[in-house]
Amino acid sequence: MRDETALTLHDLMAMNATELHAVMLRGHRIDEGALVGRQFLGVDLSLPGWARRILWHTFRKTFTRDTPDDEVRGWNVRMEQRGVDGPQVPLTDRHGRPRTFGHYRLRSAEGMNFPQGYRGAQFLHYGEAGNPFLDLARLGRTPLVAVNPGRSDLLLGWEIFALGPGYLPLPLYWALRDDGPLDTVIPPPSPVARKLSPP
Repeated sequence: MRDETALTLHDLMAMNATELHAVMLRGHRIDEGALVGRQFLGVDLSLPGWARRILWHTFRKTFTRDTPDDEVRGWNVRMEQRGVDGPQVPLTDRHGRPRTFGHYRLRSAEGMNFPQGYRGAQFLHYGEAGNPFLDLARLGRTPLVAVNPGRSDLLLGWEIFALGPGYLPLPLYWALRDDGPLDTVIPPPSPVARKLSPP
């Protein structure tokens, strides 16, 4: 039976930035175990329509553990733009491999002084996931919350860049909706990323 009080992806898509930030601030801890081995439909919630046509509206985020003791890690996948409710088909390279970018690790936000009142439990750390040195994705420190209590099938992310000792919050939000078992495991761009410790 559907919980009538639970927010849906389409509810988030109808919200403005102020409303999305309010959801972020009251968001819930994510069950990391529920993420492992799953892939999520990603939906941009902030870009104007013309920017979505140039860039993208949908993408994929993934979550895995290399060993039971490892941090949860993942990567983004570029997708064919077939709409939120259409078939989710990854773009591939000439070898038939998914076109990936922006690797990250799920970290605890405890002790992190994020801006604009965010004191949630977790964030995605792009700086210690093996991304190339000149890749701006390395600056990403993305708060991530479960939208509904006790469930990790709908998540909300907020783009923040780390600049020196401070942070640059961006007015960019995106949602993740569970899209089934992870179909392809991609190794980190750099094996050194496995050895790095949390900040």
